[in-house]
Order: sequence, then C-alpha cells, then structure tokens
Amino acid sequence: MSRYRLEVAYDGSAYLGFQIQNQGPSIQAELEKAVGYLACQPVRVNGSGRTDAGVHARGQVVHFDCAKPIPPPSMVRAMNTRLPEDIRVLSARIVPDGFDARRSAAGKEYRYFLYNAPILPPTLRPFWAWDHKPIDEKAMAAAAARFCGNHDFAPFSANPHRELFTTVRHISSFTVKRSGPKIEFAVRGDGFLYKQVRSMVGYLIRVGRGAETPESVTELLDEAAPRTARVPTAPGRGLFLWKVFYPRRFAGRTTL
Repeated sequence: MSRYRLEVAYDGSAYLGFQIQNQGPSIQAELEKAVGYLACQPVRVNGSGRTDAGVHARGQVVHFDCAKPIPPPSMVRAMNTRLPEDIRVLSARIVPDGFDARRSAAGKEYRYFLYNAPILPPTLRPFWAWDHKPIDEKAMAAAAARFCGNHDFAPFSANPHRELFTTVRHISSFTVKRSGPKIEFAVRGDGFLYKQVRSMVGYLIRVGRGAETPESVTELLDEAAPRTARVPTAPGRGLFLWKVFYPRRFAGRTTL
C-alpha cells in the first residue's frame, strides 16, 4: 500500500465545492471516481481543505492510499485521462504514511481576483469577481496589513456547522496589488476558517469604497465579536486556493 500526494488544479464553476455533496457534483467525487477506476476498488481521497461552491484551485493537495503500484508519472497521465477537462492533476508523489494533506499542512496561500471597471469582459467572468464602483486600492492595502499576525477571526468567519476548538489564526502576509482594472489580493496563513478569505476580501472592498476605514479592521479583530452585516462575503468565483505548504520531510518522491 503506497500513499500518494497529488497536486490538483480545477475550475470550480460547475461544482458545489471540493467535498462530496448529495445535492450535486464535487471535486472530491470526481477524483475518487478516477482513482477508483485505476485502483480497481473504492479509494477515499482526502483534501487539504474544502473549497466552496464555485471556488477554484491552482494548487489543491490531496492524498490517498493505493494498493496497486502505479509510478507517479503514470498516475498523472492516467488520472487526467479519466477526469473531466475542468480538473487536472499537475503532479504526483509517493509520500510517507504519516503524510496527511490537511493535518500535515504548515500553511496556505489564497488569491482573489477582482475586476474594477464599468464592464467585465465575458472571457474573465468565470475567474474574476466584478465591481464597477470606484475602489481605492491603497486604502485596501493599508487595511489588509492590519489582518497580519495572530488574531481571533470570529468576525470574519461563517458558521461551519461543526464545533471549532478555536477561531484564532495567524496571517503571515496579506497584499493588495492593482494593474489597471485588475486587483489581486494574496493572503498567506497557517490556516483559514470557513469563508474567512472571502469575508476579509468583502470587507476590504467596503474599505476601498470608503464605507469603512482601514483602522476598523483592528477594531473588529480586537472586539472578536460574532460576525455582523458589516462583513459581506465576496463572490466565490474570484477565489483560488493558490498553494499549500508542507514541511520538507513530506516532499516525497516521484518514483516507486
């Protein structure tokens, strides 16, 4: 039995999220169908995290155990043959049995893409959120910096419908960069709460419009009060799980 670690990219537009859903298609279900066919038996695929409906990934990481010996390069080719065109395995490695895509992760990076102009080009619509109102990116960048550090992010999370040990998380960096009408948000942290990234971006957009001040981020974090209507959730289609970080001991190998 070998444990495989895959890096996966997907366009989440047609899916209800990563996790298997009774109501419709999911990324996890498609991955399990593909690897189950190759292994000739059901295989549970575990992800580094649950992306929401319509959210994309450039660097989602999953792991699974497979009794059938398949060289990692062959695993990549075979998986991509079986998967829908909007899901692709980018790489495969054999990793130690102790590796867990979620529990072994040391951190994650998410990126959010916002198009700020009167008209959103239809070719960008699947992957860019849109706001036609004027937005001050410098105010948003000043506000984003205030998220960095250890904070209780309860005001910027949604109910995950499961018990949480803590809502404290560490944000190591949060940048806002603009190029013409394109605004890119990039945030790294040790972990994120349910809808936390979309909530932080939604609030930054309010700051950019002048409805809130950059200093108000610190006020909300210090209060650690339950979420209110002041914190909107940005649309899912602008969000990408960009990269998952792991300790070196889980680098794995590309040969059996």
